[in-house]
Amino acid sequence: MEFDTSRKPRGLKRIYFAFKHSIRGLKWLARNESAFRQEVVLLAITLMVIFSIEISLYEKVAMLCATLFVMFAEIINTAIEATIDRVSFEIHPLSGLAKDLGSAGVLVSMVVFMCVWGSCIYSNFLAT
Repeated sequence: MEFDTSRKPRGLKRIYFAFKHSIRGLKWLARNESAFRQEVVLLAITLMVIFSIEISLYEKVAMLCATLFVMFAEIINTAIEATIDRVSFEIHPLSGLAKDLGSAGVLVSMVVFMCVWGSCIYSNFLAT
């Protein structure tokens, strides 16, 4: 089976369609994934915090990136789960492993989040 690349949009049209599909994916996540909705709340809290406290620009960017990294991991985890469910609802060890690994990716992103936030809070407010 060959893939016909001549029919794919190019240039600005390709960027437009990519953006459109990304927005559609984010809307689906917001409607269907409670974990993603919780992470949107986390993003709102992050934005309120970084704009209301006196810390360096680097720390603000690090805190924002750590939050976005959690959201990114959740998106990838959901994509893995959707793909596995699309292939088969049959219980299979490799399907379970794929879902477990996606979940582990989210866990790692949360550890990164806690390390970044913890170090920023400690160095600015708790260190003597």
